[in-house]
Amino acid sequence: MRTIALINQKGGVGKTTTAVNLGACLADLGKKVVLIDIDPQGNSSSWMGININELHKSMFNVFHDNLPIKEILHETSIENMWVVPSNVTLAAIERTLANKLENDTILKKSISPLINKFDYIILDCPPSLGLLTVNALSAVREVIIPLETKVLALNGLVTLLNTVNLVKDTLNSSLEVTGIIACMFDVRTNLSNKVVEKIKEKFHDKLFKSIIRESTQLAECPISSLPITRYAPDSRGTQDYMDLAREVVEGEKEVARYYEEDEAETSRHFDEESKEVDQQDDNDEDEIDQHSGEVESEASWQSGEEKNEADQRFGEGEKEE
Repeated sequence: MRTIALINQKGGVGKTTTAVNLGACLADLGKKVVLIDIDPQGNSSSWMGININELHKSMFNVFHDNLPIKEILHETSIENMWVVPSNVTLAAIERTLANKLENDTILKKSISPLINKFDYIILDCPPSLGLLTVNALSAVREVIIPLETKVLALNGLVTLLNTVNLVKDTLNSSLEVTGIIACMFDVRTNLSNKVVEKIKEKFHDKLFKSIIRESTQLAECPISSLPITRYAPDSRGTQDYMDLAREVVEGEKEVARYYEEDEAETSRHFDEESKEVDQQDDNDEDEIDQHSGEVESEASWQSGEEKNEADQRFGEGEKEE
């Protein structure tokens, strides 16, 4: 199973569009997908047909009340795809949890019951690098960055990567940036091509080969509460996201190899710790046995002394009689 956070602190770069449509395309390829919306705007949720203004339970309750996430799994119109919704109430959670211990791993604990019950868990993150995003980075193994193919697209990317590395160093050693998606590609200009080339220069093989082109149908389909594959099956938006989904699936073997290496390293570390604990236990037992022997010897010596004293007193008493 793969856990992926779609992250970019800049808004309007195609993050939610990618979360919904990549998830739908993966589901169409036979993968069981859960889309978790942790953006207080709730755009992924409303896109998938959920009335976010009438939610009685949402991601707010997961963070605030430790609500099991399985209780708010909503079916969608797409077979094999579920959504976990959020709404504007989630906007207050960062202030509410500011002084709570381990507030950066709440999401990790809440999604653990879903592990291995689905093929993909995709997190649609807010356009910020606050507590919600840190929770997402703590909970997943992979980060995918949707990047707008515009002049200022690379601005802020260094900050984002620094945040990912900080979380990797302190909270989640398994975290890796799987790839960057070039979104909102304008085929009418040379600018988009230049931006893509710049991304390739800086990040090499991190850039997905599939490019998401701008399209009127992609801009329209949220109104229909359907992903692009249902709203406009023959559109270039459908083609682009199906290509991306296939590329993501093709990368499963390489990612699985990394997961296995990471799990092997974790297992090795655990075995070493267990050996240290066992050795410490053996040492403690030896000390206890040694101490017990000393106590028994001391007790035996004291008992012998007391017996000698008693015999001596008894002998003196007989003489006096």
